Amino acid sequence: MEIEEKFEELRKRGEGALMPHVYFGDPSPEFSFKLIHTLVESGADLLELGIPFSDPIADGPTFIAACERALSSGVTPPKCLEAIRELREEGLHLPILLTTYYNLIFSKGLEEFCEEAKKAGVQGLIVPDLPVEEAGELLRVTRKKGLHLILQVAPTTSQKRLERIVVEASGFLYLIGVEGVTGAREELASSTLELVGRVRGLTSLPLLVGFGISHPDHVRVLRRSGADGCVVGSAIARLYSERLEEPEKTLPAISRFVRSLKEATKE
Repeated sequence: MEIEEKFEELRKRGEGALMPHVYFGDPSPEFSFKLIHTLVESGADLLELGIPFSDPIADGPTFIAACERALSSGVTPPKCLEAIRELREEGLHLPILLTTYYNLIFSKGLEEFCEEAKKAGVQGLIVPDLPVEEAGELLRVTRKKGLHLILQVAPTTSQKRLERIVVEASGFLYLIGVEGVTGAREELASSTLELVGRVRGLTSLPLLVGFGISHPDHVRVLRRSGADGCVVGSAIARLYSERLEEPEKTLPAISRFVRSLKEATKE
């Protein structure tokens, strides 16, 4: 399913989007498959699948540890793409966004990386360390290959840059809800809601807010502020990382948590 189809489907149902973010291979590829299926069965609308990276500068302690565990389990970019192919063969239809740092794309070659991602079943790329000012060539290649390059904005993004990002964006815009790195927070910052309002006034593209989302109330507040959905990652990783010796036993709790987030998108 394409990203546009998913948002149209949600719009007709009057629901917001829930996009869980997981780093593939943490703490093992076998667990990641079980986790992803649990997320989908519990209400995920889109999936953000991260390729573990040794220097994830956008991530806080929870995801840094997740990357380290995934890399230790032997996960590589080709194994992540192979996992997506397997998930598609198993019948997974929801849009998949592949998150990776630019060095991995550049070292592979933009054309080849995007071609392989598209063939694997990816609908878009999220590249946290690639500013719009340097994204021209990757924007060209992703459009050529039928992928979306999901652009990010933050509370610190100037109005001038925001207007440029909106012009280049497709699929949806990813709003970074905090001034900092990923990680669950207890409270939403007022700057997060202000950011939703600023961007909403410039574009009709769907707006997903990520970073710091850890509670159904966060989802409700963001929906009421004009956001089209939320991205939740560290709060999920925190649940299974508490029992790394038996992470499968945390799947029921993860399912309940994700269902509560999804229900909040309907209010």
